[in-house]
Amino acid sequence: MSHYKPYPAYKDSGVEWLGRVPEHWQIKQLKYLASHIGSGKTPSGGAEVYQDAGVLFLRSQNVYEDGLRLDDVAFISEEVDQEMKGSRVMPGDVLLNITGASIGRSCMVPEVFERANVNQHVCIIRGEPPVASKWISLCLPSKTVQAQIDFSQNGAGREGLNFEQIGNMLIALPHAEEVYEIASRLDRETARIDALIEKKNRFIELLREKRQALITHAVTKGLDPNVRMKDSGVEWLGEVPEHWKMLPLKRLISSIGQGWSPECEARIPEEGEWGVVKVGCVNGGVFRPEQSKALPTQMESRPELSLRAGDVLISRANTRELVGSCAVVPHDYPYLMLCDKLYRVGCGERVTPDFLAALVTVYGRRAVEIEATGASSSMVNIAQSVILDLLVAVPDADEQVEIISRVSAATTRIEHLREKTERSIKLLKERRSALITAAVTGQIDLREAV
Repeated sequence: MSHYKPYPAYKDSGVEWLGRVPEHWQIKQLKYLASHIGSGKTPSGGAEVYQDAGVLFLRSQNVYEDGLRLDDVAFISEEVDQEMKGSRVMPGDVLLNITGASIGRSCMVPEVFERANVNQHVCIIRGEPPVASKWISLCLPSKTVQAQIDFSQNGAGREGLNFEQIGNMLIALPHAEEVYEIASRLDRETARIDALIEKKNRFIELLREKRQALITHAVTKGLDPNVRMKDSGVEWLGEVPEHWKMLPLKRLISSIGQGWSPECEARIPEEGEWGVVKVGCVNGGVFRPEQSKALPTQMESRPELSLRAGDVLISRANTRELVGSCAVVPHDYPYLMLCDKLYRVGCGERVTPDFLAALVTVYGRRAVEIEATGASSSMVNIAQSVILDLLVAVPDADEQVEIISRVSAATTRIEHLREKTERSIKLLKERRSALITAAVTGQIDLREAV
């Protein structure tokens, strides 16, 4: 950001995390810029009253810094909406997640938006006058406000914010005309960055599709394009190599089970500390222990649920896109335990762990499309019986090893490219955050930026 100039003169803000601000700016508590700070509630009956259509019901998973995401939105009836009319959002409101892993995430409601409510995990901040809402929406994702959020939730000894803490947060404020000018410049700059991030995210999706296509072809057709084929008897599968055997998955495994669901801390376990493996640890087909969560020190562990080398983990309850995700545990993890949203499968003599994982990735994905159950697309389940009854085509052990070796070489290249792209996305997000922070604290002067 070296091409941006500073303001002509600065003063000490008197606030440690704000430092020096432009001389003509004010320091205000957020409550003096807002006519309303409050949240919604979960309707009576909870998720049971959600509908496929009706009045929008916004939750924390809909609130992102680049705007509202409504692909996983819930709906409530007109009657429930009337009961909850005190938590309706209005165009121009700023929404802030105040609990859970997404605490501090925020966005502004568009100027043209249909009727909607929020639940108790989302705070509504209504700026007064409207220019204040725009400035609040820019300040909330800045490092200075996020530092205050971190301090507030740590000081409370729990992961959550209350309305008093939100109202007491301090922000630097220029004149209204300058707010519009800065906001206009920031909107243009962040839109460019967001467009780049979107392109890179789409590229990652294409890489995932390519990876899945490679695995699918290898474990259903084999490596030899000239091998004789036979009808599998499964409509979607078509022909498979003639010498492969069609067997239900239960004939290939020695055991299947699931773990437990303790309340975990929102951090990864340290070395030698007990942790719980969550669904995120298997998403993407690679075991990711860094996605596990620490077990509270006062809670008793369950060593019988510890992970062992060769365990095949299958996501049994998640979004429709992620149920059936599968990964192999590469070595023993004596301090990591299985959660109840994952199946742990033990292999029999007829199949290797890696080939079994590949089979589940392909055949399980198809089963999820047909068999997974759930009230909505936000969360579905796949039963043990569905996994066990999967009819799969299996080569002998030597061919399994050869197929996995070839697939691993190809998918490793894809994985490296995905990781490189994700690093570039992370850098773009850091650049976006730094730009916003510098602008809303007056470290840079955007009024005359080209």
